[in-house]
Amino acid sequence: MLLGILSDTHDQLARTQAAVEILRAAGAEALVHCGDLIETPIIEACSVLPCYFVFGNNDCDNVSFLKQAAADSGAVCLGWGGVFELGGKRIGVVHGHLTSDVRRVLNDRPDYLLSGHSHLADDRRQGSVRWINPGALHRAREFSVALLDLETDSLQFLPVPR
Repeated sequence: MLLGILSDTHDQLARTQAAVEILRAAGAEALVHCGDLIETPIIEACSVLPCYFVFGNNDCDNVSFLKQAAADSGAVCLGWGGVFELGGKRIGVVHGHLTSDVRRVLNDRPDYLLSGHSHLADDRRQGSVRWINPGALHRAREFSVALLDLETDSLQFLPVPR
């Protein structure tokens, strides 16, 4: 199963739509948004595929609207962080701005921890957990998303045009 990962879209709707199309064209079967969506149209843009998301530090004022948009579009809201299972893997998601959220999600022993916040693409291991940050679609030198193959554990960072 191919999982598309994006983060820190900061209400950049056109760029988010382009990123989602890049991920779909690459074969993504589901999407994870690692927070800082800002407004509800971002959830709608991501919900063309099964979609999971968390809140970021810039989503504080819109939590109730984002939850409602998730309910309306069928997206899964993981709040400030959570773990779900997909393709036989446990996937943890946080925005990454609060270490308490990171610790709480890591306590659930995910295979992957997906996060954002730094606006920098990253792929590393800490013990048995693979940490992936797809980069950002706002305030980044290069805009990027990531495509993770849950079956083979291969990861690609995909550029998103300005």
